[in-house]
Amino acid sequence: MKTYLVTGGAGFIGSNYIHYMLKKYEDIRIINLDCLTYAGNLDNLRSIESDSRYLFVKADICDRLAVERIFSEYDIDCVVHFAAESHVDRSIASPEEFVRTNVMGTFVLLDVARAKWGESTDKRFVQVSTDEVYGSLGADGYFTEKTPLDPHSPYSASKAGADMLAKSYFDTFKMPVIITRCSNNYGPYQYTEKLIPLMITNALAGKRLPIYGDGKNVRDWLYVEDHAKAIDMVAQNGHLGEVYNIGGHNEYENITIVKLILDTLHEMLPQDDPRRTHITHELIEYVEDRKGHDRRYAIDPTKITTDLGWTPETKFDKGIRITIEWYLKNSEWIERLDERRRA
Repeated sequence: MKTYLVTGGAGFIGSNYIHYMLKKYEDIRIINLDCLTYAGNLDNLRSIESDSRYLFVKADICDRLAVERIFSEYDIDCVVHFAAESHVDRSIASPEEFVRTNVMGTFVLLDVARAKWGESTDKRFVQVSTDEVYGSLGADGYFTEKTPLDPHSPYSASKAGADMLAKSYFDTFKMPVIITRCSNNYGPYQYTEKLIPLMITNALAGKRLPIYGDGKNVRDWLYVEDHAKAIDMVAQNGHLGEVYNIGGHNEYENITIVKLILDTLHEMLPQDDPRRTHITHELIEYVEDRKGHDRRYAIDPTKITTDLGWTPETKFDKGIRITIEWYLKNSEWIERLDERRRA
């Protein structure tokens, strides 16, 4: 039975990955290491918390003793490192905690794993990163694994720093490290400060929908379960020391996304639902642009397709409907999240 240490497993992408892995494999054990910051939510994992193959450990990835304890008690075969401070706006307001968690936390994990594993090639350390480390694209072109790093926010700079640490541990210590960089994820369990769940929940509540600048910033959208499948393929068969870009082939301007959410919500709600009357494009409100706001991200995933056979399966028009339906059916999850935020 393989043992996976998943950091940040109570977060959005981490929890979806855990659900995917426990559903796909019977002979694995997952240890979820999460310190439960504001974005960590054990409600995301309520349906599997009694699964004997799953264990939750509340600890900070910067706490070396806690990480060493896990590696001493369990024979960890694979680290899948999702844990990170990830919201760009928060990194602008408070950069220090991003450097601490994203850089120092990654260092602790790498260093403890190295001390335990040595140069073993049977183990894997998957550093899960972001396309934001590449900076901003113009109207044309795509990020490839050879694109120079050019981060523009404290968040992306801290992730780039973590990636460089991971690469250095492969180059210097022959650590079995692989780095992935993904485009914007969306889907169930996403914390409601992010664009898509924020627009869904605000629209349902009749609140304004704030759009930065002119709304024409472009992002490539990746359905979160497609991302989980890619991470699994990388952990199983990825080449050590390599970087794999994971993109969804779903480029949209932010304003297009918001209008699509409004139109889809209006269509999906029952005719007699009173919320339909206020879900209109009039809720859209343009606000001052975010500092250092990158204009366009777009990923070329040719390498992971060629090397490992992964392709994104979920077209955006299908994925956004699944996502909206999930939020409509899980109002209690949203309410509990709001209660925690107010506490």
